Amino acid sequence: MLKITNYLSLDTSAKQLINHLNNEKIPLTFSENAVLTKLLDSDSDCEIYTKEELLEAGWPERVVAPTSLTQCISTLRRKLEPFQEIHLKAVARRGYQLHISKESHVKVVSLNDRDTIRAAFFDVSLLVKMAGALVFCGIVLAVWYSSEYHQMLKVTSEWQSDKEIELDIGGIHESAKVFYKNDTDQLHESKWQRHIAPETNLLRGLKGFTSFALTTGHSYSFATCPGYSLDDCEGKGIINITTLTPEPAGLNMEKFIPLTQKMEDRIRYNRVLIPEGDVGDIVEHHYHADVYFPIAGEKLIRGDFSISLVYESKDSGQIYTTACITDEDCITTPIKLKTRGTFNQYKQSIGDVDVDVFYTKINQKEFIKPEHVTPSAMRFYREVKRMDIQEEELVFFRVHTTENTAVWIMPFMGDLVAWSRYEKVQF
Repeated sequence: MLKITNYLSLDTSAKQLINHLNNEKIPLTFSENAVLTKLLDSDSDCEIYTKEELLEAGWPERVVAPTSLTQCISTLRRKLEPFQEIHLKAVARRGYQLHISKESHVKVVSLNDRDTIRAAFFDVSLLVKMAGALVFCGIVLAVWYSSEYHQMLKVTSEWQSDKEIELDIGGIHESAKVFYKNDTDQLHESKWQRHIAPETNLLRGLKGFTSFALTTGHSYSFATCPGYSLDDCEGKGIINITTLTPEPAGLNMEKFIPLTQKMEDRIRYNRVLIPEGDVGDIVEHHYHADVYFPIAGEKLIRGDFSISLVYESKDSGQIYTTACITDEDCITTPIKLKTRGTFNQYKQSIGDVDVDVFYTKINQKEFIKPEHVTPSAMRFYREVKRMDIQEEELVFFRVHTTENTAVWIMPFMGDLVAWSRYEKVQF
């Protein structure tokens, strides 16, 4: 094996040139291989070989016309033409010489050849090295900046969880962990509590609850579940409330709970878990949450949210989501957005809370508009329609799990927190 340049070799036994940049092999005839070997067999650069010496090397013990050498040189030049630093020259009345430039024009070297890498690096000037290093760093930064992992870190870093507030639900006072955006400073408990009418804030039988709260600075939401600790939640008696306006909603808790039971028992739009057509040995992790949006003087709006995860590997798979909006009189029935896509799951932290981040890319959407949308539900119709048109990627945070439940930060109406029921479905 004869080394011609940092990346080009002549395999004399196999009679071929080997380009180590792309592992390309260029076949040579017996005569081409012998002539090129002779031209490379020199102790000094640019040694001139006579036509007679090359004829003897290429056609040993044979008598051929000088044109045979001329044709051989011509085909060798054509095969060496892609390699700009190699020049096969004719020297008038003397013969031929092979000239190889000391500095290679090649920008990329074989990663499998240490000598090639070392030679290519030390053969260039310091300025070229610095420029190459800067270009390489720029490419790495550009790839990193546009990567999904960086986008996930960017979205996660927007949240904090170092605050707690006190909530009074049904006459019981408990603290709630607050998730909030970095630029949000309106974190007083009154931002959440003001929407519950104090004179009707009574829930018989409630002895204690655990809760999470969230704000983006524009909307305020909280999620509660009966129990004395976070792990006590069994999925019954969950309350998810999100407010979208600063005006007190005047929520009557004594009437609210029976109304929610009526709305949930009357109709549910997320019963279909996996879309039709999916068959085989499938394990689906299904999460469902009912979120209520009280607004003063308007009909109570219910959001029926569903997330289904089908893992294809440890941290990735298929995701199916549905968001259905109805009002308390069942006139808006429903505004519905179904999505299907893929997710990658990451382990991260928001403050002192360990969370699972589900970075979702949407592949399919289905938007259903009812015949009639009440004024109360119109803002939700616009939001669902906007998501149908614009959103191609969504980020979900699972911030707490028990055996039968999970708490999610969902990207809907800005963002909201919802305590969901969990079931594992085997197909």
